[in-house]
Amino acid sequence: MSELAPEDEKIVVLARSARARTQAAEGAAVRDTDGRTYAATTVDLPSFQISALQAAIAAAVSSGAEGLEAAAVVTNEPLVSSASMQAVRDLAATAPVFRADLRGEVQEVVR
Repeated sequence: MSELAPEDEKIVVLARSARARTQAAEGAAVRDTDGRTYAATTVDLPSFQISALQAAIAAAVSSGAEGLEAAAVVTNEPLVSSASMQAVRDLAATAPVFRADLRGEVQEVVR
């Protein structure tokens, strides 16, 4: 994978850090169109489940974000879930989504 831009590297690091703090299944971070970043982890409660990427997007939207520039998810999964991708596409038709492994190494960029 080629070198990431510094702002993209930052959201991968934020996603990895969020996951590491709680040992959640996934960590995610998004950057909105104003350059603000939001990080979150998977929420898996008996009555409520949400992916890390959906949680990060919810944090961004609840803080007033109207669009996304980029997103990152740190996961062991081989693909970003379709529900998570749809949440990104609700705010940005073409924002890249960086899928990284647990070491923070980007495995693919979904556009």
